[in-house]
Amino acid sequence: MKPHPGNGFFWLVMAAGLLLLGGCSSAPIIDGPTAAPPPVERYIIGPGDTLEIFVRDNPSLSTTVPVRPDGRISIPLVQSIMAAGETPDKLASDLESALGRYVRSPMVTVIVKSFVGAYSQQVRVVGQATMPKAVPYRSGMTLLDVMIEVGGLTKFAAGNGAKVARRLPDGGEQTIPVRLGDLMNGTIKYNMVMQPGDILIIPQSLL
Repeated sequence: MKPHPGNGFFWLVMAAGLLLLGGCSSAPIIDGPTAAPPPVERYIIGPGDTLEIFVRDNPSLSTTVPVRPDGRISIPLVQSIMAAGETPDKLASDLESALGRYVRSPMVTVIVKSFVGAYSQQVRVVGQATMPKAVPYRSGMTLLDVMIEVGGLTKFAAGNGAKVARRLPDGGEQTIPVRLGDLMNGTIKYNMVMQPGDILIIPQSLL
């Protein structure tokens, strides 16, 4: 017997079908492993950085100081405190604890005005670059950005024999060949995203 639109069973079947379709349309589609969210980047203070220390409602305690080679800084009422290896937020918290002995409920803000960074926050360039040096890492930095910072290659460089030495999260190391010669000649496909702590090694040509 063909169901009639007025038949209760007909509408029950239709409702069940709509629920099933609705469930299918809302179910997540899994296509391969779910990518983990990218890690949140946090700047680590290093020797040579310049810090602006702002103490709310206490202008006499607010100052701008360099981080000494030993990694420490000095501000009014706090003769010496370790800054290197800390994030700005952590240093601010440490300063609040130190100043709390002299000031009631201090509120401290730390701003990095100029930075060099800890080794783990640098990209170091060695070998046949025009100006081999450590370059402060910044978010999104690429190999081409690094080469601009160091002035390009010397005439003795074997650019296509260069490599990036990268430390892995598990403590191991990875060596990544890079074709700097081709990149510097305009072949952008050889560009790559750098990571903090990378070491770019540029050998000398044997010719």
